[in-house]
Amino acid sequence: MHSDLQATLQKLVAYCQADDWAGHDPYDALNSRLFKKLPFLNSRWPQIILTQALKRSPINVRSLALVPKTQNPKAMGLFLSAFVKLSDSQLAGREKLIEHMIERLIALRSAGNEHWCWGYSFPWQTRTIVVPVGSPNLVCTTFVADALLDAYEQRQHKDERCLQMAVSAAEYIRDVLYWEDGALSGFSYPLPGIRGTTHNANLMAAALLCRVHRHTGDERFLPPAFRVARYSAAMQRPDGSWWYGEGSTQHWIDNFHTGYNLAALRAMGRYANTTEFDETVQRGFAFYRSHFFRQDGAAKYFHNNAYPLDIHCVAQSIITLLDFQDLDSTSVAQAQRVYDWAMNHMWDERGFFYYRVLRLCTIRTSYMRWSQAWMVLALATLARDMNQPAQVSAAHEATLAKV
Repeated sequence: MHSDLQATLQKLVAYCQADDWAGHDPYDALNSRLFKKLPFLNSRWPQIILTQALKRSPINVRSLALVPKTQNPKAMGLFLSAFVKLSDSQLAGREKLIEHMIERLIALRSAGNEHWCWGYSFPWQTRTIVVPVGSPNLVCTTFVADALLDAYEQRQHKDERCLQMAVSAAEYIRDVLYWEDGALSGFSYPLPGIRGTTHNANLMAAALLCRVHRHTGDERFLPPAFRVARYSAAMQRPDGSWWYGEGSTQHWIDNFHTGYNLAALRAMGRYANTTEFDETVQRGFAFYRSHFFRQDGAAKYFHNNAYPLDIHCVAQSIITLLDFQDLDSTSVAQAQRVYDWAMNHMWDERGFFYYRVLRLCTIRTSYMRWSQAWMVLALATLARDMNQPAQVSAAHEATLAKV
């Protein structure tokens, strides 16, 4: 039985460190050197087909497709956020790992921008455009800036570099990505000038602006944050859910994006000292709690389908449940059940988590950003909340006895 949370966490961190924090990604197909060797593939439909084929394949064939492993800035940010949650006794060499992640984020910033901002380590094909490798985007920049603020707030000597980079990232979001169009407003994603209405991206960026305002007192961060958040809050559906976005091709409801929405709105309440979104959050969490978990503890991807079961949903479920334990006394126990299920169905003894469990098979591919970095953060959050490994072990055994 995998009852030792701390041992699992240490083994997972060691696995990631052994690969120098680099790995493959579900969406990294366009990093394939085949596009240079076979230029006729370098067009929209071949790119879409190859991306989906590699993502859905039950076997990782990226080495055959000449797709290299890369360090992803978002993964570095997730590792950084995880490491600052842990104590020195929980993670050997913790301070050196924190410093290493900060240095990697400095090195991996998007080139050619006056602001600090970050993009993915691969180009990615949307339905209509290709986002170039390293091109700064709202989601990646927000996660990295939040991680830098985590480090700034937790480290005893208050590393001013982290605050300065996070403030610059918030200025990029406010000055470059913010847009208004009548009653609508948002932050451009995935590229500047694209006026999307993707709720999780907008809400996470809004929360970051409020967090930076708390540190700087700069009032210019608050109006765009609240305008965007009010729009997304108003678009909450009667049952408490959100579409992924308001575009005609964005009408689905999933686990981890819903978790992002809830976490961002709650964070705005903390950072801006407001109760404006409390009712929205409570209704959203009630939907989340009742629609995204199977009785056996598995975290569902979609609210209305039993499959797929995705490790990203496992990670975000643990984080969300622990963040909202004050709204539901059973949330901590449910987070432990999610962890137990993942250890029994998605953990590989070599030290990593699988990508997805499908109805007929399991995709055992290891992804650094999507899977391992997220699970490091989830397990660090669980370890912090449980105080000591023995408590997790006892809860784990009790849970298994009931299943």
